[in-house]
Amino acid sequence: MTVYIAKVRDKSGKVFKEKVEAESPEQARSILGNRYIAVGKVTKSALDLDLSQLELALTTVKVKDKAVFSRQFSVMVNAGVAIVRCLGILSDQAGNLKLKKALIGISAEVQQGISLSEAMSKYPECFDDLYVYMVEAGEAGGVLDEVLDRLSVLLEDIAKLQNQIKSAMTYPMTVGFFAVVAFLGMTIFLIPVFSGIFDGLGAELPALTSFMVWLSDTLRSWRAIIPIIGIMVITFAFKAYYATPVGRLQIDSFMLKMPLFGDLNQKSAVARFCRIFGVLTRSGVPVLNCFDIVCNTITNKVIVNAIQSAKSEIQQGGMISLAIQKENVFPPLAIQMISIGEETGELDSMMSKVADFYEDEVEQAVKALTSMLEPIMMVGIAIMVGTILLSMYLPMFSIFDQLG
Repeated sequence: MTVYIAKVRDKSGKVFKEKVEAESPEQARSILGNRYIAVGKVTKSALDLDLSQLELALTTVKVKDKAVFSRQFSVMVNAGVAIVRCLGILSDQAGNLKLKKALIGISAEVQQGISLSEAMSKYPECFDDLYVYMVEAGEAGGVLDEVLDRLSVLLEDIAKLQNQIKSAMTYPMTVGFFAVVAFLGMTIFLIPVFSGIFDGLGAELPALTSFMVWLSDTLRSWRAIIPIIGIMVITFAFKAYYATPVGRLQIDSFMLKMPLFGDLNQKSAVARFCRIFGVLTRSGVPVLNCFDIVCNTITNKVIVNAIQSAKSEIQQGGMISLAIQKENVFPPLAIQMISIGEETGELDSMMSKVADFYEDEVEQAVKALTSMLEPIMMVGIAIMVGTILLSMYLPMFSIFDQLG
């Protein structure tokens, strides 16, 4: 979009210049006309390419941003406020620059007679397929406010789950980072001081001390870049292999089987599948479309393949629970509860209950994992610090023996 500028007059009679982003001068005039009493000549801004463009490129729309927007949009639509006015108000108070720009563009599109869902589909960085399909279902059924409310709850649940995992991993990662920094600092700056003292006394260095002195010399020389380059090469090779279909399938399969984290990854994926599928079906989205949307929200290729295979079974008249069971990816409890939901005709409600159960399981697993990692981190720090101290004190014992 292009930045346009025009003189405007508000309700109080105050005249000032206002900037707006639009695809054409006519669209810019239309946007400004909905906000102010009078609009003067619209011209292209000379500062079209400024720091705001860079900020826009670096900005991402988070799940929390969409959740807050959906909640506010739902309340305003339920109160009878026109959609165009809702979009105008929400764009004015949007804190996220990319979301603000998208809402301005969507508002202009809606004013030209395009449906809200179609307008949102033109901004995939802000509104994914899940959001667009649910809004489309809400428009078709005349229950847009209810669908937006469900969307806000869904996005809030997703954001809550993400925050729980991030907060649980923050402490171990922070402690580990400072432990590595302390170890490197002591190795690089402290070991050489004691090494000089030992050389002056002519003491014979034990194997551990000799190794730490060698490590210190290595880290203070050009050879320190070798492990850095090695890590970069391994990282690049891993990403390149993961980008291949075979590599992604193998790595994602390992992610579901790895100790400690495998069970957590599986439960998290099941919770997301059931939560999103339940909300979509309750909102009136066709079942086959639900499978496609859910596949776009899950990153594990093994589970995605299982969902796509289930979709093929459904197209042939099969049941969801039986189709998922064949892939042997979902836990038996989840399959049984989904089967009960199909038999009773309350699949969406049962999906939500399964999601609630496994989200609670993920929360408890994250807490247990954190409790397990904390003592492991403490032991690791003690080993690192103890190794350095022991390497410095062992030669002293040798010196004392010689003096005796």
